[in-house]
Amino acid sequence: MSKQHKVCALSDLKKCLSIGFSIGDLEGFVLIIEDEIRAYVNSCPHIGMNLEFVPNRFLDSDNRYIQCSMHGALFEKSTGKCIHGPCLGESLAPLEAAIYADDVLVTLE
Repeated sequence: MSKQHKVCALSDLKKCLSIGFSIGDLEGFVLIIEDEIRAYVNSCPHIGMNLEFVPNRFLDSDNRYIQCSMHGALFEKSTGKCIHGPCLGESLAPLEAAIYADDVLVTLE
């Protein structure tokens, strides 16, 4: 049975561009791309480490790509696919996300 979890306010996400969250044992993050959101498991496919060193900072300095702070791998924001780094061609694990009013929701099984 699927369950939706509120992970942040949309207004906060628009300010930060990316926000990390925990639901039980799952660590993930959401990000905004123009008016769309994406959510991924917070785990680099290279060695399974969390992507960020600084809380809620999942993007590179230009905010163009998701960046693993451990080895500098870069991932496309819209697909999670690694385009540079030690996990080239692999992808972040996506999560289902939606916007409802000012809430960002993630759906888990």
